Amino acid sequence: MQNSDLFLTLLILATCGISAVGFSNRLFFQRYQFHVGAILRAKQYERLITSGFLHADWTHLLFNMLTLYFFHEIILVLYGPIWFFALYFGALLASNLFSLLLYRNQPSYAAIGASGAVSGILFASIAIAPEMMIRFLFIPIDIPAWLFATGYFAYSVYMMLNPRPHDNIGHAAHLGGAVFGFAFVIAMTPQLLSANGLYIGIMSLPLLYMGFELFLNKKRR
Repeated sequence: MQNSDLFLTLLILATCGISAVGFSNRLFFQRYQFHVGAILRAKQYERLITSGFLHADWTHLLFNMLTLYFFHEIILVLYGPIWFFALYFGALLASNLFSLLLYRNQPSYAAIGASGAVSGILFASIAIAPEMMIRFLFIPIDIPAWLFATGYFAYSVYMMLNPRPHDNIGHAAHLGGAVFGFAFVIAMTPQLLSANGLYIGIMSLPLLYMGFELFLNKKRR
């Protein structure tokens, strides 16, 4: 087993093991989840990272780890294990900081999951290879990666700006991680802007709209 494979395996095993503890230990789960009040008032900043090792249930955990497994290789091959982990944990931190910014006036807001980190890996991979085809188990057709990303961003931005009752998906975390993934790829390999500039521009349209609504139009939850 190569070192990069070993590190990925350890990351997945650590996430699964810590998540399993959280499933059975409610106090542990509540102590290390992302929680706006605990972070801003009690200064428990470690939650910005520890929350990425907790999940709501096995389905949530399995989906994140499978996505990480299927899309990790392109990042590892191009940048190596050190930058892979920099991207993973950078996206995790960025996703939670973005959520903290948006929900800073909602001290009871809480979230868990590696989705922000995994989004960083997923959408960085798509920025590198936007023409690759993606197939989902429940959709028996191949979808161009750039088209999937554009649709996913549009849906996530809409749901974040127009929240629904009982919607427990952390759209802000997904988007924060995805933006970090895009920024990482552009910073590390700026030549991709000329090679994949059209696709990156199309995929970025919903993100630009999000930025306009949040920071210029001042739309907040």
